[in-house]
Order: sequence, then C-alpha cells, then structure tokens
Amino acid sequence: MNGIITPMITPLLSDDTIDKKGLKQIVEHLIAGGINGIFVLGTTGEATSLPDKLKQELIALSSEYIGGRVPLFVGITDPSPGESIALAAFSKNAGASAVVAAPPFYFTLTQPELMAYYNNLADKSVLPVFIYNMPAQTKIMIEPSTVTALSKHPNIPGIKDSSGIGPYFNTLLYLLKDNPDFSVFVGPDEMMAQAVLLGGSGGVNSGSNMFPHLFVRLYKAAAEGDLQTVRYLQQAVMEISSVIYSQGGGGYRFLKGIKKVLSAMKMTGNTMALPLHHAFKDEESDAIRKSVDRVKQILSNNTRI
Repeated sequence: MNGIITPMITPLLSDDTIDKKGLKQIVEHLIAGGINGIFVLGTTGEATSLPDKLKQELIALSSEYIGGRVPLFVGITDPSPGESIALAAFSKNAGASAVVAAPPFYFTLTQPELMAYYNNLADKSVLPVFIYNMPAQTKIMIEPSTVTALSKHPNIPGIKDSSGIGPYFNTLLYLLKDNPDFSVFVGPDEMMAQAVLLGGSGGVNSGSNMFPHLFVRLYKAAAEGDLQTVRYLQQAVMEISSVIYSQGGGGYRFLKGIKKVLSAMKMTGNTMALPLHHAFKDEESDAIRKSVDRVKQILSNNTRI
C-alpha cells in the first residue's frame, strides 16, 4: 500500500447525528481528487468523541458511499482490546479493508507490553492491523525496535507515524529496509514529501480533506524525484500548516480549520462532537479565507501539475 490515504473528518449535523449528505459529498470529493484510501475514526475523525452507535453508522455509510472504489481503513483504538477486536469484526462485515490501532490510552505501557498488545490484536482481528504511533495523544512512543519486531506478524502490514519526529521516521525506514512489503506512512502534512523522497510509502494527511489533488500531486512528484515540483507544491502545504491549522485555540485547531474550509466549500457544516467546539474570531476566519485563496493561487500557477 502506498500513496495518499485521507484521514477523513466526521461530518456532523449535531453532536450525535451524521451529516449523510455531507459525508457522501466528501467521499466523492476525495475519490475525484485521486486519493488512494480513506481512513475513518482517526484523530481527524474525532473518534474519541463519538459514541459507539455513531461509529458503526459512520463505518457502514462510508463503506456504502465508497463502493469499493478505494480501500476503507477504520480506526479501532480503545483502552479495551476486546472493544477494538469487536469493532474490527464490525468493520469487516461492513466492507472495510483494514483497521488502524494506536496504543490503548490511560495507562502507559512498556515496550514488551506494547508488543503483547499488538500481537494479540493482530492474532484476533479479522482484518489486517496497521500500527498507529501517536505519542502526542496516547503519551506512548512505539520504539523502532518494537515496530520492527511487530512487522514480522503476517497480519500487521504497516504503520502510520504521527510523531512528527524526523529521526524516528528515518530510523524506521532504515530498520525496515529489508521488508519492502511493510508500509511506512507519515502523518504530519509538512513531512510527507520528504518522507516519500527518503523511501516512505506515502502520507495519511489531514489536509487532503480540503485539497486532495494537492497531496496526490505532491506525493507523485516526490515518488518520481521531481524536486522542482516538490519545492513548489510544498509552499501550499506550509500555507495550510502555518495559517489554516493555526487559528483559534486548543490542541485540535487544525481540525477546526479543516471543518471551516469544508463548510466554505458547501460540503458540510462546522459542527464538532463534544467536548470539542468550533469558534473563530472574525479576523481568524478572514485569515483562513485568504489562506485558501493563496493555496488555490499556488496550484493554479503551477503548470506542471
């Protein structure tokens, strides 16, 4: 597996109601943009804020709307391994291709405990299990040696690294160089191009919710070693990161920015699942609007894409 997998937002009409029309529009927007897969119930999908009933509805609807055109990945992270395994089974029945699991949060696990956790999950899951390294939220770093050992499990085909730590990612690539079938994806938008240039499999990038063409084209340029195009398109990625992701407060302001932009595109509203909330000052909304225009200008000026 390689390319761009979109960690899709969860479009909501209210705290406990999915925006079905918005969901369908976003799915079509992503597939038309050329993405290689859709990942629901990740960080960008507000998974930790959604009730189980809504999670199951989102999985079923996403699978229906995707219609097998691209793989569907489902986040199954939960403090209880039993709940994760049950959601993997539900996802399989709904038509998903694989599941993604971060370490169970609350208690901090040791590396041997992480090994045992993932091996147990992979043994019992009816779908392939991707490792999700997200230390900012789980407070646990999955060490490269642990990932290397887990890569030998036949039901663990890859990892999404959202640590944002370049040396860590490079170490993964080095240790896994003799296992080309194990996919190594990067989470932060800003790192995707350089990760691919160094041999990474691609990105699971939140910004592709808004601009799928941008990330697909940047991935292809990096995979082909087209440094001129990479340098040019990276400007748009950094515009998104430095402005759209930086307005308002809270550690989830990137998500507020994404929903603000998708709302302006008439795809869905700004509603977020509690306890998250969506609020911008007028000057922050104006900064996002101007930033979107600059991203579009960068794309329109680049005749090579």
